[in-house]
Amino acid sequence: MTTEKERATDAPEAADAPAAMDVPEATGTTATGRAATGATDAAERAKADAKLTLAEVLEAFAGSGLPVRFTAYDGSSAGPADARFEVELKSPRGTGYLVTSRGDLGLARAYIAGDLDIRGVHPGDPYDLLKLLADDLVFKLPPPRVMAQVIRTIGVGSLKPVARPPQEVPGRVRRVAEGLRHSRHRDAEAIHHHYDVSNTFYEWVLGPSMTYTCACYPTPEASLDEAQENKYRLVFDKLRLKPGDRLLDVGCGWGGMVRYAARRGVRAIGVTLSNEQTTWARKAIVDEGLGELAEVRYGDYRDIRESGFDAVSSIGLLEHIGVRNYPAYFRFLQSRLRPGGLLLNHCITRPENRSRPAAGGFIDRYVFPDGELTGSGRIIRVAQDAGLEVLHEENLRPHYALTLRDWCANLVAHWDDAVAEVGLPTAKVWGLYMAGFRLGFERNGIQLHQVLAARPGGEGDLPLRPWWTP
Repeated sequence: MTTEKERATDAPEAADAPAAMDVPEATGTTATGRAATGATDAAERAKADAKLTLAEVLEAFAGSGLPVRFTAYDGSSAGPADARFEVELKSPRGTGYLVTSRGDLGLARAYIAGDLDIRGVHPGDPYDLLKLLADDLVFKLPPPRVMAQVIRTIGVGSLKPVARPPQEVPGRVRRVAEGLRHSRHRDAEAIHHHYDVSNTFYEWVLGPSMTYTCACYPTPEASLDEAQENKYRLVFDKLRLKPGDRLLDVGCGWGGMVRYAARRGVRAIGVTLSNEQTTWARKAIVDEGLGELAEVRYGDYRDIRESGFDAVSSIGLLEHIGVRNYPAYFRFLQSRLRPGGLLLNHCITRPENRSRPAAGGFIDRYVFPDGELTGSGRIIRVAQDAGLEVLHEENLRPHYALTLRDWCANLVAHWDDAVAEVGLPTAKVWGLYMAGFRLGFERNGIQLHQVLAARPGGEGDLPLRPWWTP
C-alpha cells in the first residue's frame, strides 16, 4: 500500500495518469487487505486457543487493577509489585479448591490447607486484608471467549472434587447421618465441633473472663474484660435480679453469667452441651467458693425440669437453635418462668428479616455447623406469639466489632502457643472467621440484639420506665 509520504512525492505523475490506472491499485489494496485480515483472524484464533497464566485468569475475573500482589506456582504474577499485601497460590490443589467450591468456601479451603498464603498481615488477624479486598476487589464474569480460555488453562482435571481439609465438617446433606438438623444428637455434635476445641485455647483468645459473646463497652477505651463485666452487669440489671432470686442461664458457656449472679446472692443454674465448658465452669465455681449458689450442668436446655425461675438468660444460644424451632424454644423458656418473670435473649441477627437463615459455606463448614440467623423482627414476633410480652430491645452491633477486634488481638499475642495447642489450620480458621465477622458487624452485615420480655402475670411489678443504665 502507498504511504502518505510516497503519495506526496509521486503526486505530479499521478496527476497525469488516467483514472483507470487507479483500478489495479485499488484491486491490489483489497487483496492485501484480505490477506492482512486473514492473518489477523488467524492470530486471534491462535490467541483464543492459547492458555492463560494463572495471573491472567485472575485478571479475567477481577480486572487489571488488583489491590494486592498476586503470585502463582506457574511463575505468573499480577498487581502492584510494591503492594502492602501479597496472596500466593502455591499448588494445583489450591486451584482445585478455588474452582470446585462456591463463594468463600474455596478460598477458605485453599488457605486453611496451606495452598494459599497471605503476606503483609498476621494470620491471627487478617482484618486489614479482608477490608481492602471488600473495598476494592470486584469480580465479574468474563466474556464467553475468555471463559473458554480459562477452562482450557485450568483443565478438566481441576474440576474434579478435591478432598476437603480435615478441619471441615461434611455438608448439610451428608450431616443427615448425624440426625435431622437441630435434633438433640446433631445439636450436640455441632456444639462439640466449635466449643470443645481446647479450654486453654479459649483462655488465650477470650482472656480471663472466658466469655464468648458480645461485650458491652462502657467507653471506647475500655478493656475487653471491663466490657465483658459490663455486659453481665447489663443483663443482671435488665433482669432485675436481687439476692435470693433464681436464675436459669441456658447455653451458659463457661459459666460467666452464672458466677456473676451467684456473687450477688442469686441462685443460678447454667446448662451447656459442651463437656469442655462444663469441666471448666465447675472448677471455676469451686475455686470462687460459689458452690452453694451456682451450678453448671452438662446437657440440653430442654432437660431442665425445674420451673418458677425469677429470670432466664439466653446469651448466644439462639444462633444454634434453628429458626423453625423458635416457637418451641420460646414456649419452653416461658414455661420455666414464674408469672411476671423476665427473659433476656442476646443473640447475633441479620439486619433484615427476609434472607434465608442458613449460614454461608465457610461458616457452616468450619465455624458454626447448622448455625442460623434471622432478623430481630422475626425473633420478637415469635416471642410474642409464644405468649411473652416484649418490653425492650436494643442493638449492640458496634460493641461486637470491638469485641472481635480484641479477641483477634489476643490470638495474635498468643499465636505460637495457640498453634502448638490446636494446630496451624485451626488457628487460621479462627483468625479468618473473627476478622471477617468484625468486618461484617462494622458494615451492618450482621447485628447483635438483646430482647427483654416478661411472662404475663406480674402486672404492676415493673417500673414505668427502663430501670437499668446503658
